[in-house]
Amino acid sequence: MAVSGNAQGSSDTRLRISEIFFSLQGESRTVGLPTVFVRLTGCPLRCGYCDTSYAFQGGEWMSLETILQSVATYKAKHVCVTGGEPLAQRDCLPLLQALCDMGYEVSLETSGALDIAKVDPRVSRVMDLKTPASGEQTKNRLENIEFLGVGDQLKLVICDRADYEWAVDMVGKYQLAERCEVLFSPCVGQLEARQLADWILQDNLPVRFQLQLHKLIWGDEPGR
Repeated sequence: MAVSGNAQGSSDTRLRISEIFFSLQGESRTVGLPTVFVRLTGCPLRCGYCDTSYAFQGGEWMSLETILQSVATYKAKHVCVTGGEPLAQRDCLPLLQALCDMGYEVSLETSGALDIAKVDPRVSRVMDLKTPASGEQTKNRLENIEFLGVGDQLKLVICDRADYEWAVDMVGKYQLAERCEVLFSPCVGQLEARQLADWILQDNLPVRFQLQLHKLIWGDEPGR
């Protein structure tokens, strides 16, 4: 896809980028599909199970035009903007808009701690709801829930039985499954996948069980 003049945005639009890479989407609705990942640097949260702490600092400042040109080299249909916490950078919003303008199917992976209201409506928002065992439950911006729609997804990483019971309560209290697709994932190294699967089946929950495909294939290798 060519970078059009309209998609380039303002010449002073710059973002700090940890990495841009091509891989299989490891989770969410488009799991398994070839995807370009644009990982932004920085995050205000410190979840206990975070596997991308290398993106908290460092990175390289890049213009919007340079980012779009890099993405275009992979000739992919799907683009995922992730972090860190991508919304912590002001210019994440024009990046998302530019990617949509270029015709990509765009998803945003966000912690749910920052306002999602101004995200381009063409973007599929994959928003976390932080459980108690994450250590960042108090950072949940519950006002974001009202902005979620059928094109969005809400992800909960479950670390133990207490997390699970909290998550079940939240699904019912906020009628989450009626708003968007709800994803339950077992925390790697803390909860066996089969155990979570059994709990979901026992309670007949209206949620999608998911594993992190990229970890099954490549482990914690960066850029995967």
